[in-house]
Amino acid sequence: MFLEKTVNHKEQFGWIEVICGSMFSGKTEELIRRLKRAKFARQKVEIFKPAVDVRYDDDLVVSHDANEIRSTPVPAAANIPILADGCDVVGIDEAQFFDDEIVRVCNDLANSGIRVIVAGLDMDFKGNPFGPMPYLMATAEYVTKVHAICTKTGNLAQYSYRKAKSDDLVLLGEVDEYEPLSRAAYYKSMLRDKVRQMNVNDAQEINSKQQKPDV
Repeated sequence: MFLEKTVNHKEQFGWIEVICGSMFSGKTEELIRRLKRAKFARQKVEIFKPAVDVRYDDDLVVSHDANEIRSTPVPAAANIPILADGCDVVGIDEAQFFDDEIVRVCNDLANSGIRVIVAGLDMDFKGNPFGPMPYLMATAEYVTKVHAICTKTGNLAQYSYRKAKSDDLVLLGEVDEYEPLSRAAYYKSMLRDKVRQMNVNDAQEINSKQQKPDV
């Protein structure tokens, strides 16, 4: 269980908190909650997000339930340390979209006495560990895994199933592109997609052979 601490200015080191899970699981909502509590306590807080994430707003970090907080979009993790100078708490949303440098940046910030709160998808749409998230989870003092509700079974969902026909690793989207699924529902959906793709490929191959002129 995550036990929220306050900043101890006598302590030399800070720490890292990671909030992870599938899409629609409340990761950003939990990030915003912790950051707003820190702001209410008059701690100096800075929030960062990857510049590529402009789904709701160019500058705001916005959860799916429209909860929001002001942030600074950055093109790369290396931009964060300079902008975070003098902070008590640093929040980072959509960490999976950052380059691997984000791991070193978060550890350097924590080592300098800053509380670092990171939110991101732990798995991509193929069910594989997503970008730098596994390394952030491994080096963090606290890891909170949140879950959505499966749209097929009503059970806890931990997978982000992509409905859109795209193989791009990064595809920003909402309910039209993704839905949260449980392990069983995700496995069945991926198997169905694979069979459908096999049928399409077989049909294309047959049509190609039929259309090929006799020599």
